[in-house]
Amino acid sequence: MSTRTVRATGRALAVTILAGLALVLGAAPALAHAQFEGSDPADGASLATAPTRVTVSFSDKMQQGFNTLTVIGPDRQAYQDGEPVASGNTVSVGVKPLGPAGRYDIGYRVVSDDGHPIEGSVSFTLTTPGPAAATAPTAPAAAEPAPAAAVAPDEGSGGAPIWPWIVGAVVLVGGGVVVALRLGRG
Repeated sequence: MSTRTVRATGRALAVTILAGLALVLGAAPALAHAQFEGSDPADGASLATAPTRVTVSFSDKMQQGFNTLTVIGPDRQAYQDGEPVASGNTVSVGVKPLGPAGRYDIGYRVVSDDGHPIEGSVSFTLTTPGPAAATAPTAPAAAEPAPAAAVAPDEGSGGAPIWPWIVGAVVLVGGGVVVALRLGRG
């Protein structure tokens, strides 16, 4: 092998390694999204006393606005009170006096600081009827909309698609090889 070929191969290898490092290191932040971390009351909790507020917590800061929290009781009535409030990595909403004993679903659809929507639901069980149980209707109204709490938890979208990174790698490696070969001839 000639000295020129060795140098060209070395340059092409260096460009390939640098391009690969840039792609790997640049992709990490793009794949990270906020994830659900917990709730108050905790998912599956049994409570004798009704909460006055429910809170959901996430791994990242939440945006104010664009958030929805619902509290749907076993009577299919909505018990959330007011607008959801984001504070740091939590979103919370007040709760009206609860009705019958049973399962209450907390449905959430929130937007993290990076703009990624997260949705899901958790539930708790009220073991004794709340103060609104005596005044609650025995059957839900026929025109009542379906509760927003009946959504599956967010399992994460997996982040940004990988194909732009593959195309970028091919372009960078191909360009690096062309440049290295041209420099080697000159």
